[in-house]
Amino acid sequence: MVTHRLLTVGKPRDPCVTGWVEEYLKRLRPWAAWRWEQVAEEPFSDDTRSQALVREGGRLLRRIRPTDWLVVLDVAGEALDSPALSRRLAGWQDQGRVFCVVVGGSLGVSPAVLERSDWRWSLGPITLPHGLAQVVAAEQLYRAATIYHGHPYHKD
Repeated sequence: MVTHRLLTVGKPRDPCVTGWVEEYLKRLRPWAAWRWEQVAEEPFSDDTRSQALVREGGRLLRRIRPTDWLVVLDVAGEALDSPALSRRLAGWQDQGRVFCVVVGGSLGVSPAVLERSDWRWSLGPITLPHGLAQVVAAEQLYRAATIYHGHPYHKD
């Protein structure tokens, strides 16, 4: 079985974030293996934001395999409802794609990572703390799988 990955920037400060992300990835196990990987968040000041973003991007890119189907959370990406997300992910999985879903840190995602992406996914126009974005992304991945597999978690 292939292993998909949720790749995030920074270690969550709130243990609830860790618990929820791990719970949703655990719930995915009947249908697909998922692993949560983290890269270090770069300290920054107002004067060093862009350099920090580049360094975080470098860390992410070193963890992304050439064969990964890279999905990057990006506010300017495509927003889909849950059934459409399920169809999209199922189609890619049926093509044998191995997903790497990236959730950036508090600074977002570097242009180099966005350029490497195969699809940019938006959770909508709202701004979320990156820990909460990690939880929402994990939950939506789980919800998409339940829709595809006919599990009653998602209610129409």
